[in-house]
Amino acid sequence: MSAEPSPQSPWQAATITRIERRTPRVTSFWFRPSRPFARLAGQHVDVRLTAPDGYQARRSYSIASAPDTGGVELAIERLDDGEVSPFFHDVAAVGDEIELRGPLGGHFIWEESDGGPILLVGGGSGVVPLMAMVRHRTLRNKAVPVALVFSARVWDEVIFRDELIGLDDRRDGFDLVLTLTREPARRPSDYSRRVDARMMAQAIERLPKAPRLALCLRLERLRLGRRRCPDRRRRSGGDYPHRALWSLTEAR
Repeated sequence: MSAEPSPQSPWQAATITRIERRTPRVTSFWFRPSRPFARLAGQHVDVRLTAPDGYQARRSYSIASAPDTGGVELAIERLDDGEVSPFFHDVAAVGDEIELRGPLGGHFIWEESDGGPILLVGGGSGVVPLMAMVRHRTLRNKAVPVALVFSARVWDEVIFRDELIGLDDRRDGFDLVLTLTREPARRPSDYSRRVDARMMAQAIERLPKAPRLALCLRLERLRLGRRRCPDRRRRSGGDYPHRALWSLTEAR
């Protein structure tokens, strides 16, 4: 469940302005809120759908777009037993209005003042709020070193694949550490196994110094030798002088 919204985050109408398929099961939807709002990289919004009989379904989705951009991009994964995601994939069209409120969440964020280096770790749709951070860094032309460890089952399920590879090819301090768990690696620098301590150590070695900030999503009980990605209840941990946090689980 999402956190309770602040009084400054009432429900409002938002119009779908663009739809783009990302993977066979993930599609991005861009929204134009009737009342635009400022946000931070890593925050999320609540979405509410109302049926003709008055029944309502609410879900939380991380924002994929950088704070520097006007629209709000949500990358929504289709879950067949979900109440909300099938509507977006099967029914929603450009021009439709939905209700949302936000931005919400103030713990799992990255701001320029946080600096770096940064270690980002995520799997599947858990990459969405991390993408907002990567894009924010890029748009601000910041040289903050970032290593993104991204785990997906197969090549076709790598969300934002072309964009991430393009950023990796720039060699400007952003390193993509991509691993596929059910297919052979496609690039010489990629992996074909689950994320493990050795992979994490190698990712950290790509940074110029130990990460100051580590943001981990849904890779529970990952142990990095003596260093550990903490669970949801921990705000810091391990041997690094960093803040290590969790985001919400992507909703159905």
